[in-house]
Parts: sequence; structure tokens; C-alpha cells
Amino acid sequence: MKHSLKKFLATFLCFGVIGVPLAADAASIPVDETKFPSLKVQPENLELEKKWDKVFPRNYKVKHHKITFVTRYGMTLAADLYEPQNYSGRLPAIAVAGPFGAVKEQSSGLYAQEMASRGFLTIAFDPSFTGESGGLPRNVASPDINTEDFCAAVDYLSTHPNVDANRIGIIGICGWGGFALNAAAIDTRIKATVSSTMYDMSRVTANGYFDYEKDSATIARERQAARVKLNEQRTIDYRSGEYARAGGVPDDVSQMPQFVRDYYAYYKTKRGYHKRSLNSNMGWNSTSALSFMNMPLLSYINEIESPVLIIHGEKAHSRYFSEDAFKKLTGNNKELLIIPGASHVDLYDNMKAIPFDKIEKFFKSNL
Repeated sequence: MKHSLKKFLATFLCFGVIGVPLAADAASIPVDETKFPSLKVQPENLELEKKWDKVFPRNYKVKHHKITFVTRYGMTLAADLYEPQNYSGRLPAIAVAGPFGAVKEQSSGLYAQEMASRGFLTIAFDPSFTGESGGLPRNVASPDINTEDFCAAVDYLSTHPNVDANRIGIIGICGWGGFALNAAAIDTRIKATVSSTMYDMSRVTANGYFDYEKDSATIARERQAARVKLNEQRTIDYRSGEYARAGGVPDDVSQMPQFVRDYYAYYKTKRGYHKRSLNSNMGWNSTSALSFMNMPLLSYINEIESPVLIIHGEKAHSRYFSEDAFKKLTGNNKELLIIPGASHVDLYDNMKAIPFDKIEKFFKSNL
């Protein structure tokens, strides 16, 4: 009896379901494959813009073309691949994403193109449900699915003929800095991680901005009020058959804090506006916030064994996210770099503020 119970528990714990055989027993059970749908990945046929439509100038010393890849959840993601014009052998590779609510034609593409000019094969991708990537409904964010987006990018790079699969890193910008750390905690193929001007999206969604200024009772009260509002919106959305949008960066920021004005200066002007960017337009579906409230992104980052470089601006309103995340990291291969005088948005596209020399050195030392 005890032996049978142990076997059942081993099966249940390993697979999370009843009736799935242990690997050792699987070969003895015949399977009629005709009764099951194909397990082969079927990419979605995406319509990709053929013209250069980035918000940053093209570097013709770097080769560029568009690619697609599929996530473990079946989403087809669109990406820009950048590589040096001339090289031999397999290259170290970097996947780049962010900011949260942006598209690959904005900051992530800038980072990817710059790192390609420094000898890496890079991709900047649109997350699931956004930009040119697939997935329905549109304009949805998820702590789990978006972490998987990074891991799927590693799938693609690991199998690319021009990439050394043992030398893959990632860069996450803004909210994608948190996803990058979460991905590094689960995916041991990621050998080095850079987080730039990071937001912890689960923390800011659950607690609001500047939670260090609030007591726990206030945070709990505000979070419950948000839950009530968002779940009421779920009912409204289901009844109407449409998803309400949260709104991107507002058009009138005259009475807003400086960091919101900084967002406007990037997302709503020629400097960074893009027609597919959620932040530049109508924003996320309002109810996307729900999944971040009770799924903390950074729960296991203390277990990241690979090197991590966390970068933030000295003057950034969001600096506390990076500083607190850094405190959770362990090992002597973790570094926090504060850029003097830099704001949050400076690390989106300010080539004088983004420490590309440091990022290059970090990856070349660790990949």
C-alpha cells in the first residue's frame, strides 16, 4: 500500500495530473496518435511591415531582417534580428524586450541594433498579444506569458545556426526588466541578464507607486478597491463583448508629475511615438492588471546563479525597484549600476546615458 501511494504521489507531483505515467512506464503504454491532434508547432502567418519603421535611425553596419518564433503557449511572436555585417563562426546572442507597453520599433530595437554593432547576434521582439506578434485578445499582459516570451526567444536563439547556444543573454527594459529577472530565475540557458531602468510590474500593480511611503493597511485597502473596480470591469467587458482600454500616456500632462511628462516626451512625440505602441496610444486592456496583483514576479530571483547587471538612473522615480531587486540577489556576480543624473526615460534612448560600453563588457565577460 505504501509503495503504491509513493508511486502515485511521485507521478502527481512530477506532472501535476492524475493518470500521466512516469517516464519509466511510458514506453509500455501504446498510444493511438491518430486520435490526438498534431503536437507540431504551427506558427501563425503574421503580416510584418517590410519598411524600416523604427523610431531610431538605421545602422547600415548591421544586418537586419524580421523573423518569427513560437512560444510554449503557441503564440507566434514577431521580432527584428540584428547581426554584424561581417563575422565568422557562431556568435553570442542577446534577446531584448521592453519597455512595458512599447514595441520592438522603440527602445528594445535601439538596444538590439547597438549590441549587434558590438559583435552580438540580437533579437528585439514584440510580446504576445501586442505589436506585430500574434495572440488574441489583443493588448493583454501576463506575468507568466510574458516571462515565457523571453524563454521562447531563447528557444529561437538556441537553435539558430549562427548562435553559440551556450552564450545567450537577455536585456529587459522598464517593466521587462522584471520579466528578465523572472526568466533568468527559471531558464538556466540564460547565461547573463541585464535589467535597465526596471519596473517590478507585479509590485507597482499590487501596491501602487511609492509603496515605501505607505503603511500596510493603506496598501491593502487600495488593492481591494482596485480588485473591486477591475472585477466589475470584467463583467462589463463580457456583457459588451469588448475590452475596455486603460489608456496610454495621457495627452495633457501639464498637471502631472515629472516622470509622466518624461513619458509623454518619449511616447507622444516624434522622438518615440509609434502607431503600434500601446503607451503611445490606447494602452493595455484594463483588466490585464488583475493577473499581476497576486503573482509576484521576483519571488525566486535570489536563486539566479548566472551573472546579473541591474542599471538604473540616479534621478529615476523608479529607482527603488532596481535597488530592492538587487537586495534579493545572491552571489558575487551581481552588480547594481546607478547612472549619475539620469532619469527613468533617459535609459530608453539617450545614447549618452545608456552605458553601452559597460553592457558590452558585461556580456563579453560572461557569455
